[in-house]
Amino acid sequence: MQTKHGQFWCILLIGFLFLMVSVQGAVTTISQGNTVFIGEQGLDISAAMGTADTSIGWWASGADVRSSSPSKTMNVASQLNSFSVSPSVFSGYPGTWNRLDSQGNADGSAFIVADPQINLRLEDTTVGIDVTDKWVPTGDVIRFRIESNLAQISSQRGTPALLTIKVQPPGGGVFTALIDASGTPQSIVDIPITTTPQSTNSIWDTGNRANYAPGSYTIWAECNTNKMKDNYGQTGKTITPKISLLNQDQNPLIGAKTVVTTPATTVTTKPATSATTALPTTQVTIITSPPTTVPTAVPTIAESSLPVTPIPVSSSPSPTKTPGFESALAGISLIIGIIVYCKR
Repeated sequence: MQTKHGQFWCILLIGFLFLMVSVQGAVTTISQGNTVFIGEQGLDISAAMGTADTSIGWWASGADVRSSSPSKTMNVASQLNSFSVSPSVFSGYPGTWNRLDSQGNADGSAFIVADPQINLRLEDTTVGIDVTDKWVPTGDVIRFRIESNLAQISSQRGTPALLTIKVQPPGGGVFTALIDASGTPQSIVDIPITTTPQSTNSIWDTGNRANYAPGSYTIWAECNTNKMKDNYGQTGKTITPKISLLNQDQNPLIGAKTVVTTPATTVTTKPATSATTALPTTQVTIITSPPTTVPTAVPTIAESSLPVTPIPVSSSPSPTKTPGFESALAGISLIIGIIVYCKR
């Protein structure tokens, strides 16, 4: 029984390996008129070239293929079963490459050269909006929208190109699978590209706090079918531009408004009004002080005391003469003169 069981698994493994080889062969087999992408390698173009032609040529847009020579040619006799769409050779020469006969004339299309293009968007399926480079509340569910011209590989060769999505959490590392709302892991590696645009299922439950901490996530996608990323790793070509997703409970826009409001309230408080009111009070107090009234009062008191106390009056330093003072002085002088006269 164990022997039969072992044979069963052996046959199953052989069948799986055969399927993988068949798939690889389909991805690399190019028929006449198919599209090949810059960066691909290991392509079998023998069916595209036929049995007689060994060279290909490219004509600039608008040129008459029947009456003019090609702008660029390439001998592919040694590469029929392992052809590379090298960026150094084919960049700048997109479009149809024709087979050339022995005289160098066009002999029908061999294949079409194209730049690979991939782009990635994020969709919040909980509220039905695009959240690429935006914020989502914790608990919303995300799916990915893939836009690419690589779907031609599936329609022409029978086997799709494969795309891998990279999700990098705030703490670093890269996820190979995401957990959906039911708690089931969903792989984001080797997603078949069969149409464009193309969306995944709702595969990312941002409310799963055990796996998805709050913060900013960096996300991008890559396609390395037939080594195209290894040979042509340009952003927008075989690698999508990196995008972000902020996963947290509070809307960052609401938080920003709160911060702005606080300084505005402080500025409009009353301390400034109190300081302004105090200034007139201080000025009034200073102005009402009469420093010149004291010297004026001294002559007034002296004027009333002159008849009683003659000595303080005569020693007064006041330069101002008091009315009647000269008459009193003359009387005193007269009395003194009479006394002196009598003594004689």
